[in-house]
Amino acid sequence: MTTTILENGAERFVTAGGVTITRERHDRPYQGAIDAYVDGLNSRRGAVFSSNYEYPGRYTRWDTAMIDPPLVISARGRAMRIEALNSRGEVLLPVIGKALGSLDDVTIAETSKKLIRLDVAKPAQVFTEEERSRVPSVFTVLRAITALFKTEEDANLGLYGAFGYDLAFQFDPVDYKLERQQSQRDLVLFLPDEILVVDHYSTKAWTDRYDYSSDGFSTEGLPRDEIVEPFRTADRIPPRGDHEPGEYAKLVRKAMESFKRGDLFEVVPGQMFYERCETPPSDISRKLKTINPSPYSFFINLGEGEYLIGASPEMFVRVNGRRVETCPISGTIKRGGDAISDSEQILKLLNSKKDESELTMCSDVDRNDKSRVCDPGSVRVIGRRQIEMYSRLIHTVDHIEGRLREGMDAFDAFLSHAWAVTVTGAPKLWAMRFIEQNEKSPRAWYGGAIGMVNFNGDMNTGMTLRTIRIKDGIAEVRAGATLLFDSIPEEEEAETELKASAMISAIRDAKSGNAADTERATARVGDGVNILLVDHEDSFVHTLANYFRQTGANVSTVRTPVPDEVFDRLKPNLVVLSPGPGTPKDFDCAATIKRARARDLPIFGVCLGLQALAEAYGGELRHLHVPMHGKPSRI
Repeated sequence: MTTTILENGAERFVTAGGVTITRERHDRPYQGAIDAYVDGLNSRRGAVFSSNYEYPGRYTRWDTAMIDPPLVISARGRAMRIEALNSRGEVLLPVIGKALGSLDDVTIAETSKKLIRLDVAKPAQVFTEEERSRVPSVFTVLRAITALFKTEEDANLGLYGAFGYDLAFQFDPVDYKLERQQSQRDLVLFLPDEILVVDHYSTKAWTDRYDYSSDGFSTEGLPRDEIVEPFRTADRIPPRGDHEPGEYAKLVRKAMESFKRGDLFEVVPGQMFYERCETPPSDISRKLKTINPSPYSFFINLGEGEYLIGASPEMFVRVNGRRVETCPISGTIKRGGDAISDSEQILKLLNSKKDESELTMCSDVDRNDKSRVCDPGSVRVIGRRQIEMYSRLIHTVDHIEGRLREGMDAFDAFLSHAWAVTVTGAPKLWAMRFIEQNEKSPRAWYGGAIGMVNFNGDMNTGMTLRTIRIKDGIAEVRAGATLLFDSIPEEEEAETELKASAMISAIRDAKSGNAADTERATARVGDGVNILLVDHEDSFVHTLANYFRQTGANVSTVRTPVPDEVFDRLKPNLVVLSPGPGTPKDFDCAATIKRARARDLPIFGVCLGLQALAEAYGGELRHLHVPMHGKPSRI
């Protein structure tokens, strides 16, 4: 397949299924390139995917967006719908229907100008575990559609959208206990005819517009019509969540009984929190992206009054050529208030045997998932317990890769990992049964994936975590914790609340219009106070002065000795004696203290300054057996 350049600069190529695609590129202003798409998603179907988080060798910054697609593919269980959303989609339906008509395990139940409705049969034979990713499922249909449009001539064109949690049960069935609502969909994917790409490294943005044609049909010249469905708020006030306080801790104790019996090694149940949305989803999306940067930020208008807004920290499956990557996350701790306390939290996390065990088991299961579809010997851990830092949390992450076996594709990799052990547990199937039996509500999109399946065979998907699902004006936020036999129930419940907090804050802050306060506020108790800071030839004196100035105080730093004239001119309200080398006698600290006492001034001493005060009031200084310079001491 080759690309032909047309007279107007457009490019034309033919897919493996015989569809001719014409692509026109238009440059766009880089600044604010995605803003119109974000605003448009309040009332029109489409998606914005972004990475505003960087990690060398893993994540870079990018944006891609599409809106008003001509086609949407959806599924509920094994029943699927392919719908034309405008006249451009209507001319595409027949060629897609023809491609699906030859599938043995698919029955086309209805065909009209705007809709193909079909059903996928349940497996009629036994499949080996190595073949399980090829059992009849909705992915049978997706494979046929991607085969129709398969091309190496475009890196962005493909299917964009969301994969629901229940899709895994077409791959590995479990008995349902939780009732699914009729409105629940397990799959929503859009076929776009215009894609925005933002390259943050070249600071360029452009849109690629696509026309599709073949024998007897063409989208060229047909309007890109919009279907407008305005966002509507809800009148009702939802409950706090699907668990009462303390209920999740009880579930942890129940899971520990399964650990004792050996039924489970780890499991990741969740709980749901509710909020009423009183602002457009776009405001919530912008707020979440600001307060919680992540490698998989997304905002999807799924239609039917349903939206997904997320800031997922975890890659699900990424495929480039035959290379398959995942980055399982397990091990979580709250961020500190500054870089120093962050470092203490990181050490605590890395020294936690429980968190190490969690991630080890997750990666062991992940390697098993890859071994089903990858070349023997190609599955490797290329990053171990690496630190990733987010707005409120610190995670430990492994990075694992493999090489797909000949004959396997991105869907095989996707299905073999469905769903990640980091949102289910181990053994995976038993963990998913435990979740079905013990969670209070169906997961819907949570624990599934979002992203794109490219027609060149690549795939880039993120886990549907740290996600807000909005349905009919009510926001749902689900969060879980990885449970082991060593778990402390109350701490695990608190972890779920912490994980949900950034999403809940985004909803509430969008309503109030408040910016996220990421800086620690310092009380202005020093306003109007003059401080004389006596410098004993110290290398930390200006840091000390900085701390005092943060309170609003006026600080004057004077190198010792400090004559009476300085006291009289500066008129301090407080004298601070700085640290320094040597002993107080080296700087005649006694004279400074005498001058301050003569003026009845309060004195505060740090390190050497404190030693000087001790001596001045009758104390005796002695040498420590082991010097403590540079060593932290808890006070």
